[in-house]
Amino acid sequence: MNAAIEQLPVVVVGAGPTGLAAAAHLVERGIEPLVLEAGPTAAAAVREWSHVRLFSTWGELTDPAAEKLLAPTGWTRPDAKTYPTGGDWADRYLQPLADVLGDRVRTGARVTGVSRAGRDRIVDADRDAQPFAVHVTYADGREERITARAVVDASGTWAVPSPAGADGLPALGERAAADRISYRVPDLADPAVRARYAGRRTAVIGSGASAFTALASFAALAREEADTKAVWILRRGLSGATFGGGSADQLPARGALGLAAKAAVDEGHADAVTGFRTQAIERDGDGRPVLVAEDGRRLDPVDEVIVLTGLRPDLSFLDELRLGLDDRLQAPTALAPLIDPNQHSCGTVYPHGHRELAHPEQGVYLVGMKSYGRAPTFLALTGYEQVRSVAAALAGDLDSADRVELTLPETGVCGGSGLYDAPATQSADAGGCCAPPAPQLVQLAAPSALPLATEQSTGGCCGS
Repeated sequence: MNAAIEQLPVVVVGAGPTGLAAAAHLVERGIEPLVLEAGPTAAAAVREWSHVRLFSTWGELTDPAAEKLLAPTGWTRPDAKTYPTGGDWADRYLQPLADVLGDRVRTGARVTGVSRAGRDRIVDADRDAQPFAVHVTYADGREERITARAVVDASGTWAVPSPAGADGLPALGERAAADRISYRVPDLADPAVRARYAGRRTAVIGSGASAFTALASFAALAREEADTKAVWILRRGLSGATFGGGSADQLPARGALGLAAKAAVDEGHADAVTGFRTQAIERDGDGRPVLVAEDGRRLDPVDEVIVLTGLRPDLSFLDELRLGLDDRLQAPTALAPLIDPNQHSCGTVYPHGHRELAHPEQGVYLVGMKSYGRAPTFLALTGYEQVRSVAAALAGDLDSADRVELTLPETGVCGGSGLYDAPATQSADAGGCCAPPAPQLVQLAAPSALPLATEQSTGGCCGS
């Protein structure tokens, strides 16, 4: 890289937890970052689930380089053993970090395209010697072309929730029923949101931590509001591993979330329908959604549908770059085998950094949740270690960049997700965790005194 390009900033896409940590590590290395955030504030996505309590403690949610930047301001980390909400995380750590970074963070700045300056993805000639061209559209309509020495994409996956359809496509009628469908964990403390669901019948589609969180919220609401009912839609069957690692989980609150759901199965606040793969969402005579499965089963009408089937990365603005992505997970090819839920479901991920995150296009890194593509097992600690390694690599310190030390808490559920349609006799004890027994109806409820989970944290066994 020539000296002129080295003087350019590293563009970081996204001012969430990983993006801001990336900026802190770059500053520590003497490299100027420019963080571009599409939302109106730093941590805009986190603020959208501000009501949800994480099952990671404060001690697992702050980055060491970020803490060094914050220290001169008088900032002190909250009690390391306590569990913040998304709002706490944003207000007490992420926003102060963005404030310290100052003009290095631009909000209302949406990245619409990234390429090599003067080179589309076809052109080989002198490609690696060119800086990156980053196109930005600001909230007021202005457009800008920024040149950068490298691009670190920490834009996450929050903006692209997966649809209800079991084949990864929107179910037939899903778009037409948009007025009755949400793709987020509802904030039932909000009077308007509470009124939407209280005393009504709601389908919750998904089997990860977000679905557990929604079901726990509905169970609490049902105790106060008569006729509140949830219908839990699972694509696979129930087994011991459906509810996560339980007491074997090294994140106690994450284990408690699953254990509480399992223990409350007979309390009757929700009906769980297993082996149901949604193909269509129709309407009855009153306009209420009716879920139809691939096998032809039709459920009774519901008033609302909440789809919590995972998230996926937006790769559209990277289309002119030469990325090496796994064809299943849409994660970097070297990282994908380490996180593939088809192969394993442990919370522990083999230590990884800049080499596993690299692409054929040198100088581009997908980090944070986006690096995991569609895999559901991401923790904030992973992102912090990723960007530490990437910043070291960009600074030319390969010894530090390669010395990746990451040990994540285990879920307590390992051994692979099992075959998609494995015989019902297969169980978690046999090494699989998602064997689908014959469809059945059970009861589910969740106690109110429960640490809740967010999409940024490991979601348990097999996602959705």
